[in-house]
Amino acid sequence: MHESSLGGTLLDYITGQEIEETTFEEFRQALARFLVEEKGYPKENIRAKVKLRYEMDGEEFERPIDYVVYDDSDRPILLVIFCAGSVGTYERETLFAARLLDGGPVPFAVTTDTNEATLLDVASGDVVEQGMRAIPDWENLLGMARGASSEPLTSDRREKMLRIFHTYSGFLFGTCCSESCTLPPPHPLLKKKD
Repeated sequence: MHESSLGGTLLDYITGQEIEETTFEEFRQALARFLVEEKGYPKENIRAKVKLRYEMDGEEFERPIDYVVYDDSDRPILLVIFCAGSVGTYERETLFAARLLDGGPVPFAVTTDTNEATLLDVASGDVVEQGMRAIPDWENLLGMARGASSEPLTSDRREKMLRIFHTYSGFLFGTCCSESCTLPPPHPLLKKKD
């Protein structure tokens, strides 16, 4: 299912700004709250909807990344992608996003549906741990990032990764039906009260 607008707004947990309410936004907000309140991440070190911009065959594209966590020197150390589906099917897309993000490669990445999670070592592509407990707390993440190697991509390797990443992203953000997908109206008992 594609993400669709629900026609309202809500307050973003990280920025405090009003954002569009969508079919998946409440899950992203719960994830942000989890990172801050359960894992100890400082809000000021988390950026939401970071745009991964790239060019493919002369066209410009951008893919919003749900959350990127930065250390105190403004280096990205963790990329988080929320997925509405099997977590394992998003691992490769998440790895490529972490390798391609400006300021990266990002050493670690998480793919999660807020019930399950996979922590990935971006350099090796290996699964470090699975389950929500796999998401490291702030202090552990800083330690892990200090010991991680992240070499910049060669231009040839970057081009190959961009093509693969673009293919993955096309399934989510392409035109297959995103302009025509609609959700049925909510059940009357589930309508938001004024």
